[in-house]
Amino acid sequence: MMKGGLGDLMKQAQQMQENMKSMQEQLAAVEIEGQSGAGMVKVTMTCRHDVKRVAIDQSLLGEDKEMLEDPITAAMNNAVRKVEITIQEKMSGLSAGMSLPPGFKLPF
Repeated sequence: MMKGGLGDLMKQAQQMQENMKSMQEQLAAVEIEGQSGAGMVKVTMTCRHDVKRVAIDQSLLGEDKEMLEDPITAAMNNAVRKVEITIQEKMSGLSAGMSLPPGFKLPF
């Protein structure tokens, strides 16, 4: 009985690994937008944390360097937080239906 249970667990793990690879490929194409300054600075990044675009409202371009750096930093941090939430939501479905021991968390 132990051998059968272990075999089933191995099959589940292999299936989950395939599903995780597929999910990572899908997430690489998902773009998330972070904003700051009431939308005056927008950063678009993928769920692989690749920044695709930075959009800065024209009215900010006359500001000094530090006044521009702060909202860019805030928008990037906002995008990162949104990416992490999206990844957690998408990955939570991978372990659904898999009988894992108590306290065992995925991804590894």
